[in-house]
Amino acid sequence: MDKYIEAKAVDNDIFERGENGGAVTALLKYLLDSNIVDGVLNVKEGNSVYDGIPTYTTDGEDLINTAGSLHCAPTMVSDLIARYLNDEKIAVTTKPCDAMAIDEVIKRHGINKDNVYMIGLNCGGTVRPTVAEEMIELFYDLDPNEVNSEEITKGNFTVELENGEEKSVKIDQLEEEGFGRRENCQRCEFKIPIKADIACGNWGASDGYTFIQINSDKGEKLVEDAEKAGYIKTKKPSEKQINIRSKIEGIMVNMSKKTQETQLFEELPEGDELIQVLGRCLKCKRCRDVCPICNCNTCRLDEDFFREDPTEKPDALILHGVRMSHMAFSCVNCGQCEDVCPMELPIAKLYQKIQLKYRESTGYKSGITDGKPPMYSGEKEEILD
Repeated sequence: MDKYIEAKAVDNDIFERGENGGAVTALLKYLLDSNIVDGVLNVKEGNSVYDGIPTYTTDGEDLINTAGSLHCAPTMVSDLIARYLNDEKIAVTTKPCDAMAIDEVIKRHGINKDNVYMIGLNCGGTVRPTVAEEMIELFYDLDPNEVNSEEITKGNFTVELENGEEKSVKIDQLEEEGFGRRENCQRCEFKIPIKADIACGNWGASDGYTFIQINSDKGEKLVEDAEKAGYIKTKKPSEKQINIRSKIEGIMVNMSKKTQETQLFEELPEGDELIQVLGRCLKCKRCRDVCPICNCNTCRLDEDFFREDPTEKPDALILHGVRMSHMAFSCVNCGQCEDVCPMELPIAKLYQKIQLKYRESTGYKSGITDGKPPMYSGEKEEILD
């Protein structure tokens, strides 16, 4: 659709506490106040800026508690919708990988598309909470508890203290030392959630405004109606602003593709070496349980014919072979499987490498291309009671 606007909240409290003028929070409040949705699935700050907690809000006045960005909250939300909120009409804030995962689950009939408003958030990457705290001590010489907010912008990871002072370190420098963004975020080439109804961010935006790309008719109507109701104020961005946004995205995508080449095609083991690495697997199935796309009510891996003698060393190829045949072509590179793996297996890297090869053969981009993946088996999408 490629329609662009800038927007800011009319409510002064939302404007002050929200990110880039608070347009996202204002739009969510409009949806709740107008009874268009039953609730909002969002992330709010817990004990600190490193502690992002998924929260479901049904009162428009409570939304102010979810305002602002949390780059140390790599939580995925598609499985929460599929498991607990599928009968509700909801609005949800989505990183690109969230929007892509929701799109894949919709194709598997796990989420009702008509019940969901996706408010997308442009994303340069997320940082693991514990990594962020250690990083701030080492590179910023600060007590992590002194940090009031954090931001990834202009190639820097910037923290702001309660007195307003800011400190920044180049993302490249942090990542060369094994800190900074999660590895899957470094490889991600989808920085703008084009499958969301609108995609919001600060790239190219005027001061105090959110730059919004409108991706659907539903998103366009939301913005128009919210402005008519007095929740937001909008204006058109200039061609220069649009070009700046496009340039920033292009630079980040190019960096990601270079990282893909390094991490997936140079560093990732192959053949017998890969099998040996996978042999460390404990078959705890955490990778399956945390996957935002795995949403079958009954998993094939729990069938009797896949059960192994508990006294024998588990055959990791059974677990990962079955999961790859079912999931690899739908992988959105969220990295959750590697986050939870106790043996630090390169599962996300392996799946993304397979997905890229599948894309090369079929043209299918997981979470982006309309329709189901080519060669998708109808048997695998059955919802078993």
